Amino acid sequence: MNDEMSEKSRRFRIPHVFTLLTGVVFVCSLLTFVVPSGEYKRETRSVGGRDRTVVVPDTYTTLPKHFSARGLVFQDGAEGLASPVSLEGFLSAIPRGMVKAADIIFFIFIIGGVFGILQATGTIPAVLGAVLNRLRSSWKVLTIVLMMAMAIGGSTLGMGEEFIPLVPIFLIVAKEIGCDRIFGVALVYVAGAVGFAAATTNPFTVNIAQEIAGLPLNSAIAFRIFFLVACMAVTLVYMLRYGSRIRRDPSTSLMADDDFVLPTDDADPPPFEGGRIVILAACVAIFVFILYAVQEMGWWLTQMAGGFIMMGLVATAVSRLPPRQATLAAVKGMEEMTVAALVVGFARGITVVLEDGRILDTLIFSAAALLQQVPRYVAAEGMLAFQTILNFFIPSGSGQAAVTMPLMSPLADVLGLTRQTAVFAFTCGDGFSNMVIPTSGILMASLGLGKVPYERWLQFMVPLFLRLLAVAAIFIAVAVAIKL
Repeated sequence: MNDEMSEKSRRFRIPHVFTLLTGVVFVCSLLTFVVPSGEYKRETRSVGGRDRTVVVPDTYTTLPKHFSARGLVFQDGAEGLASPVSLEGFLSAIPRGMVKAADIIFFIFIIGGVFGILQATGTIPAVLGAVLNRLRSSWKVLTIVLMMAMAIGGSTLGMGEEFIPLVPIFLIVAKEIGCDRIFGVALVYVAGAVGFAAATTNPFTVNIAQEIAGLPLNSAIAFRIFFLVACMAVTLVYMLRYGSRIRRDPSTSLMADDDFVLPTDDADPPPFEGGRIVILAACVAIFVFILYAVQEMGWWLTQMAGGFIMMGLVATAVSRLPPRQATLAAVKGMEEMTVAALVVGFARGITVVLEDGRILDTLIFSAAALLQQVPRYVAAEGMLAFQTILNFFIPSGSGQAAVTMPLMSPLADVLGLTRQTAVFAFTCGDGFSNMVIPTSGILMASLGLGKVPYERWLQFMVPLFLRLLAVAAIFIAVAVAIKL
């Protein structure tokens, strides 16, 4: 059975992530020729302590398209008209996407460099060795502890990009306990993504959405905590069953043909003592302050990156690592993040062409109009489906909130739903789909670091994704029933 599955997987091979994303950008460019154009008016509002551009409800207007021979090759705009995306627009969409995502791209490079320094000081392998020595015989406990820690970080603090450099570390954990690469990536990525979706105080999704909807920040927290527990219970059962199956029979792994060779296979971890304990304590303290500053001081990626640089400087000073050696370690860490960082820019190119062709607002307007025609229970589930699909085109929690919540909140009033239910449908739809869509920069970056083919990941992830969506649908029905 497993041999047959592996053979099918070899025949069905999804292109490299850059090829795949470029193809999606191209298809979206073609859609701008056939999908009607339109737009909402937008205004700048202070949301969560930052100025954000949000749409104004009931301001959607259609825009006639301007077609011309020149417009097939070069952007040929006309005042008051929408122009389909030209060849020039398509070719420049990815570079422009990188410009728009520059803060995230450089943030990923910087935390990669800092982790490179921590690796050179021996702190990371020492901590990992100490944890494995203590919990190696209790792999289920280790799995639960690690995944709950990642989930809490994603749920409370909206951590996502910060987890990317942990993938190589968690691969070591997976190999030590007798599992495969998929299990290693899932330990960190799936746990963080489930937590991000089951948002309790996530500042990038639920807080922004609640503020736009005019709700008290962190309201309905008990309901969200219960939802997080339910989602993690489903996730942990799925993970432990998969891990048990592989440990019992490695040939049942979805990557049974992978040798799973890691660069650290022949290296013994250094002792966790002295300066390494100081470095870990200092890094934890700095990281806690960064998280506090994001919540209370309005810090964003630029300031967060500065905090990570401080970690690198402290680790270098405490370990007495020569400046040249620290620099080379940082460069090596950044090099390992290259694909991870560039994927974000490629994915952002999709939003660029949808905005250029003025069809993004049309998609949102059409979905909102459709939801008004169905009963409220169906409409609430429809919001979940809509946000899930839209996340393919806008794989940014805060960006999606700014675009959809000004429309979904008053729509909920019309449908007899609470605005809290609309926010809940948004966080679930935005979050869970990140685990399967190829436009999620964090997902594709994690898979690239873990050397897990996307098609193998889908084989593993789709059953769990459907289970989590089912849990979300049940909780949305409950939210409607109790008028959350």
